[in-house]
Amino acid sequence: MSTGKTSNPVARFAEKAGKHIVSNVEEIGYCGVLLVESLYWLIAGPRMRQPVRVSSVFIQMMEIGIQAVPIVAVMGVTIGVMLAIQGIHTLKLFGAESQVTIGIALSVTREFAPLITGILVAGRSGSALAARLGTMKINQEIDALHVMGVNPVRFLVVPALLAMLVMVPSLTLFSGFASMLAAGLYVGLDLKISLAAFIQQAIDILSVDDLMHGLGKSFIFSILIAVIGVVNGAMVTGGAEGVGKATTRAVVQSILALVVTDMIFAFVVTR
Repeated sequence: MSTGKTSNPVARFAEKAGKHIVSNVEEIGYCGVLLVESLYWLIAGPRMRQPVRVSSVFIQMMEIGIQAVPIVAVMGVTIGVMLAIQGIHTLKLFGAESQVTIGIALSVTREFAPLITGILVAGRSGSALAARLGTMKINQEIDALHVMGVNPVRFLVVPALLAMLVMVPSLTLFSGFASMLAAGLYVGLDLKISLAAFIQQAIDILSVDDLMHGLGKSFIFSILIAVIGVVNGAMVTGGAEGVGKATTRAVVQSILALVVTDMIFAFVVTR
């Protein structure tokens, strides 16, 4: 008599893999719908007399950006000094340590500043966004918004997305400045190059395209962090344990998405 379950391990594996793929496709589709709906409320909201609350956007900007300045500064300084140490050590093998400014300037502006900032924001603010929305779903607060006639996307998602779009690039610029300043001070101590000379070399090396390369990544990263955090929070099940799992999942997915996107972005732009 059939129990409705197959005993073939290959079939079970194929079934499990299929369900996993379908679930991931559904999540990607939900991300797309969320972005479109956010854009809709951003444009059509004022016409429908349901604009996005500016106060909510500023509150999110404070949480995502201003409160993250200390940790971003610490990480920026650390990255700058690390690049200076490794760059000088490597270039000494060729007697070209005076050219370390080139590697530091390009690495910080194009790669490290946007990527490290994105990872920090994902771990700090993306996880908080997923936890907040997950808790609201468990407590049925999102259902209460529907009952009151308030669209949750307009009320909860759009302010966070706008704040991310403003603050992640801003933090990226700040991180880049902190890294370059720290690197310049270390290079000055090690190679006896003045900070003014180091800055002038960096200005001569860098171009607007290099700056836009890093900022373009940061804009994409901000969208990924916000959307992944919201999706994981909105799909929470199982009470407090589910909120914890969703928060962890949001951080892991965000970091993976940032690294993969960074690789693709660098490959496409440098062709």
